[in-house]
Order: sequence, then C-alpha cells, then structure tokens
Amino acid sequence: MIKRLIIALVLLAVVCGGIVGFNIFRDNAIEQFFANRQAPAAAVAAITVEASTWTPGIETIGTVGASQGVDLGVETTGIVKEIKFTANQRVNKGDVLIQLDDSVQQADLAAAKTQAELDQQSLDRAIELKRRGVGSDVTLDAARAAASTSVSQAQKLQAVLDQKQLRAPFSGTIGIPRVDVGQYLAPGTIVATLQDLETMRADFTVPEQQLDLLKSGQPVRFGVSEDDMPFRGSIVGIDPKVDPQSRLVSVRAEITNPEGKLSPGQFVRVRVELPEETGVVAVPQTALVTSLYGDFVYIVVPAEQPEGQPAAAADAEKPTVAKQVFVEVGRRSQGRVEITKGVASGDKLVVAGQNRLSNGASVKIDNTVSPVASANAKAATK
Repeated sequence: MIKRLIIALVLLAVVCGGIVGFNIFRDNAIEQFFANRQAPAAAVAAITVEASTWTPGIETIGTVGASQGVDLGVETTGIVKEIKFTANQRVNKGDVLIQLDDSVQQADLAAAKTQAELDQQSLDRAIELKRRGVGSDVTLDAARAAASTSVSQAQKLQAVLDQKQLRAPFSGTIGIPRVDVGQYLAPGTIVATLQDLETMRADFTVPEQQLDLLKSGQPVRFGVSEDDMPFRGSIVGIDPKVDPQSRLVSVRAEITNPEGKLSPGQFVRVRVELPEETGVVAVPQTALVTSLYGDFVYIVVPAEQPEGQPAAAADAEKPTVAKQVFVEVGRRSQGRVEITKGVASGDKLVVAGQNRLSNGASVKIDNTVSPVASANAKAATK
C-alpha cells in the first residue's frame, strides 16, 4: 500500500514538473522571439541631396490694375439718343460710344456756318473794292472783323456739338452700359468703364529692408498662388519714399496680359526675382520637421549589422534606418527651403513618410509614396 502511494506521488511530481517546465520553456521562447523580432521597415520617399542653383526672390502680394483705365462720363447735359457699344466690346481710340440729342446744336451750327460764309463774301468784296481804290480802310477792317467773329462762333458751336458725343479716349475693352436710350444725363454722369487689358500693372509693397534689392527693369512673376505664377513682368517704378506708418515701399510693375486672364482689381501673388546663386543646398519643404527643440530632417543610412550575421547576407538585403539630424534653415522659396547646416551633398533625405519615423527606425525607400511623384504619375496617364 505504501509502495503504491510512493509511486503515485512520484508520478504526480513528474507530471507537475513537466507542466511547470513546459510553461517556463514556452515563456522563454516567446520572450526570445519578440526580443529578436524586428519591426517592419517603413516605406518612405527619399532624394539625394545636391547643391543646385538658387533663385532668391522677394515674395509679397499685390493688386492688378489696367495700365489705362477710366470711368467715362459726359461733359454736358442731354438726352441719350444712341448707345453705340455693347458690354465687353473692344473699341478703338476715337470711336463714338454715346450720342446725345444734338438737333438744336446742329441747327445753330448750320446758321453759324451760313453767317460765316456771308461774312466771308462781304470781306472778299471789301478787299476787291479796296484794291480798286473805291473802298475805305474802315469798311475793310469791319468786314475782316465780322468774318473772323463768324468763324469763331462756328468753331464754338462745333465744340458744343462735339460734347454731345462721348468718344473713347484710348483703345480698350468697355464695360457694361450704365445708361439707357432716352435717359436724361447731367454733366459727370458715369456711362461705362473703359480698361486697356492688354498691358496691366500691379501695385505691391515690400519692406524697407529690401529696398536696396530693387531696381527698375527687374523681372517679376505673378500668379494666383505661390505654385502657379504664369504671368511675367518687370518693375517700372519704385516709390522713393518709405511709408512712415507701415515701413513699406510702394512698387509698380507692368504685366503682359495678351489672353486677358487678369482683371483690374484682382489679387495676385508677386515674386520679384533676384540674381541667381550657385552651390546652394535646397531641399523640398516636405522634408523639414519642426519641433519644440528645433528643425530636423531624417537621413537614410545603412543599418548596423548584428554580430555573427554573414557579410553576404548583409550586402544582399542592404538594410537601412532613418537617422534624425537637426538642421539650420535659411530662405524659403517655391516649395524649397535652404539648409545652411546639418545636411551635405550626397545624403539621402526623406521627403515623405517621415511622420511614422523615429530615430533609428528601419526604412525602405519607395518613391511611389511621394505626393509629388503620385501627382506626376497621374498626370502622365491622362
């Protein structure tokens, strides 16, 4: 009986020991597995840093206006007889735009011309009589004065008649008519706006510290956004006075607008182009990360190989990691930022996907994750 009990106790101890040993082995195996397991490499887009040509510029905002633009108004009173233009019509200098009722002035001018002809005939007779010696100087002087007065009166009435017509002071595009046929107009009434849209001008301001960088004839680019500046022009005027309130300097540039895409009063982005500089390290702004401790980027570098790993396997896999590097930045322009310290030519710089990275994280380069590359790929398929 005692012998059977001893055997049972031994068997129980063996079973319990086996269970405990198995649990210990399993826990150690799991711990070893997760300790040696590496996190999957994060896909990032990267570029090779190269020194390039940098075109610095002064970026600001401005307002577009026509090189010639005016609100047209009538000079005299009258009733609108005829409107000789339509909205957005191209008109030439001297074209009649508005005709006021001028019947009274036409009659006065006809009478004045008739009187002028009669006075001229009287002058001719007085000259002939004087030549024959039967006319007096007094008669001749009176005839000459009457003829001159009649001509002046006719010219005056012609000027009054001309005021009944509104003519285009220059060639351009006319706007919407603001009057109707039969409407009575007072002097100064605005009829329409006339704008020369082929050549535009843009007025903008720059800080006084950048005044020395500006000069007449300097190239300027314009657009509705910083990424799209298709319009080109040049500086035609720089205000010699600095505004004492804002400390800004007013500048004016001319823009060619052959397709009429710009309109007077429109808001535009302005970039005054400065002389080019060579050997500047500039990278996409997407590569730069700003934190409380400063600006930094991630550089792709080879990973350190564990001891005992064969060199051939390491060369085949070529594992890489992201290295966090703090940098000093300079100027920014057109989606790029100048790096003055921290990055050198030849470095592989992460430009997309760095929001999932930390220092030393395993990475693999896949430029299809770059927003710029994706956009270009989509554009190529269209």
